[in-house]
Amino acid sequence: MLLFSQTMQPQSGDVRTRARRRAGAASLALGLSLSLAACGGDETTQTTASSSAAASSAPAAGSSATSATPAASATPSAKATPSAKPTPTKKPTVIKDLSALKVAPTDPGKAPKVTGQWPLAVQKTQVKVLKQGTGPAVPKDGTVEVNYQGVNARTGKVFDESFSRGQTATFPLNGVVAGFKKALEGQKVGSRVLVMMTGADGYDATGGNQAAGIEKGDNLVFTIDVLSTPYTKPTGKAVPPKAGLPTVKDDAKGVPAVTIPKSDAPTELLTQPLVKGEGRKVKANDAITVNYRSYNWADGKLLQDTYATGEETGPLNELIPAWKKGLVGQTTGSRVLLVAPPSQAYGDQGQGKVPGKATVVYVIDLLYAQDAAQVPQ
Repeated sequence: MLLFSQTMQPQSGDVRTRARRRAGAASLALGLSLSLAACGGDETTQTTASSSAAASSAPAAGSSATSATPAASATPSAKATPSAKPTPTKKPTVIKDLSALKVAPTDPGKAPKVTGQWPLAVQKTQVKVLKQGTGPAVPKDGTVEVNYQGVNARTGKVFDESFSRGQTATFPLNGVVAGFKKALEGQKVGSRVLVMMTGADGYDATGGNQAAGIEKGDNLVFTIDVLSTPYTKPTGKAVPPKAGLPTVKDDAKGVPAVTIPKSDAPTELLTQPLVKGEGRKVKANDAITVNYRSYNWADGKLLQDTYATGEETGPLNELIPAWKKGLVGQTTGSRVLLVAPPSQAYGDQGQGKVPGKATVVYVIDLLYAQDAAQVPQ
């Protein structure tokens, strides 16, 4: 945990402790309520379609506010004002499947337009894949990055969406309403998914969401583009390493072991991708989720090992120079070998198990990257 629990300035020795274990991700921009994770219990049906017919369901959250009822007049002589007749509410049409909804475009990327004969409802939450992606599948209770649009099936109006904001939403599936979780578990990165959720799988538990115009019982339609989810291991094309570098070989459990060559340690930072992943490129302001091992070049001693303790998440711009320089531009799903001289690692003083003036060899599995601002403090 040394790398992520402490930030070292090699020349000054200044250390700041900022432990950050993998937390999942941030909530949606309009406040996807964590308290709603257990809402609902409707069964879910799911189909895959290549046509443009479909529906959408999104996560707009917020607590329901109840306005106080004015007290009746206590003056006996006051004449009662006849109340206005309530406006009749059209009963929603219960649809059997999501072919009653039209979504354009069906390909991910652009904000969708969802049309239907509103108001509509379903007896149980339904999911339809509009465009099948080819990336890794979203694991149960995993973390996912999405773009989304939410439409109230009572009114046909959009109540929340991320496309125009230009900022995606990243969150753990155990922190959102049941209908959203049902829509995304098992879906592949690159997919556009349509879900229509019942009120029980949405916001009925809080009486709706007044701020978003959602009433208790409202069915919600979300169109969701699945953008990324953490890898569990390196996934991609193997890259032949340059000659003279430390060699890396997996054991039976897929844990990498490093063998140091019997040669002088390099004096400059060396970066060697061993597996080229197909995920997003790491940016300087990202928080990254990794598994890694580090070794001392001088004696081959294992210094750090998260494969034994669990993957870690940390802000890249607070890590040692070798990581900041060597990992920016690498893609998630990759395995990267870094050879860091003292000036790019822990300097003359060292830190923890890392001795002073050590050249440190890292093998790093890049499992996920997201904007550091979206990671809870």
